[in-house]
Amino acid sequence: MKSQLRPSPRPGHLRRLVSPFVAPDVFDFWAGRVNRSWTWERPRARLLSRETAARDAVTLVLKPNRHWQGYRAGQHITLGVDIEGVRYQRSYSLVESPRADRRLVITVKAVDGGKVSRYLLEQARAGEVFELSQAYGDLAAAPAQAASLLLAAGSGITPLIALLREQAAEGLQAPMDLIYWVREREQACFLDELRALAARQPLFRLHLALTGDAAVASDEVAGRIGTFDVNAYVAGFEQRHVIACGPGGFVETARALAAHVASFQAEAFSPAPAAVTDEGEVDVILQRSGRSLRVARGTSLLVALEAAGLKPRHGCRMGICNTCSCGKSAGSTRHLPSGDLAHEPTQALKLCIHSAATDLELDL
Repeated sequence: MKSQLRPSPRPGHLRRLVSPFVAPDVFDFWAGRVNRSWTWERPRARLLSRETAARDAVTLVLKPNRHWQGYRAGQHITLGVDIEGVRYQRSYSLVESPRADRRLVITVKAVDGGKVSRYLLEQARAGEVFELSQAYGDLAAAPAQAASLLLAAGSGITPLIALLREQAAEGLQAPMDLIYWVREREQACFLDELRALAARQPLFRLHLALTGDAAVASDEVAGRIGTFDVNAYVAGFEQRHVIACGPGGFVETARALAAHVASFQAEAFSPAPAAVTDEGEVDVILQRSGRSLRVARGTSLLVALEAAGLKPRHGCRMGICNTCSCGKSAGSTRHLPSGDLAHEPTQALKLCIHSAATDLELDL
């Protein structure tokens, strides 16, 4: 009787079989001695190349390992960057639609006093490996046949350029305007590309809004969003699908400006200023560690815990990625972007955008 050959186990099947006997951290440690991109299950990315994107910005091309699951245009990643033996995590938007080669591209603008942004602009070199989150974020392009308006301020252009590139590649079917606010034109990312697209695509119009330089080109205008007459530049403004991205205050002004449009989406990369007048200090009990701290009211819990020498998990620092979410079993908190108070005794919160209003007990 002839024996039958059995097919070799597939790599994924083999991995499931041996996973109960593998400690991922141990595997990552030893595999990293050979290739830092090799991990048991954690996404990582290797820096392949860099290119100047503006006077204070750089575009980085990264190659993720096989554990990264991909993304949609308009989403973000959290990058873990090691600087002088300390790991920092920052959120960056992906600036292209998904590529066939699975590579991902981010554009990083310098932040005043920003340790990570300065490192990526000035020191990071090809071959360096970063920790990588899975993609997150809910921004989505307007329906293909709907007229749209993109509002960007500073690095708020980064998720919007991905949406624009994707729609332009498929062929614009409806009017699309982009109003892009920067202080000086040398700070504008993708400017040559945007102007070239406007020149060859009659359905796309660019308005470069300068708050510091004088407007001299035909596509340049002056004024901040709070004083900007959108109707003077965008035909049928109230019928547009509006997407806004920028600092929190910018997004809130855009939201008020677009109160009567067809639809509105927004993403803020910093909390909007709120009239929070909380003063004094409260006690915060960390249930898992049994530690008790005095923290200031009106300060985000993430900042307060870091000031006390703790290193809670975090990512975007703006309330999007949920990395810093934790449970609360007692006390009241304030939502810093809106100023709202929450008194529910059992509640999940995000450390980066909540402060302590009373004594708290956290699941940390």
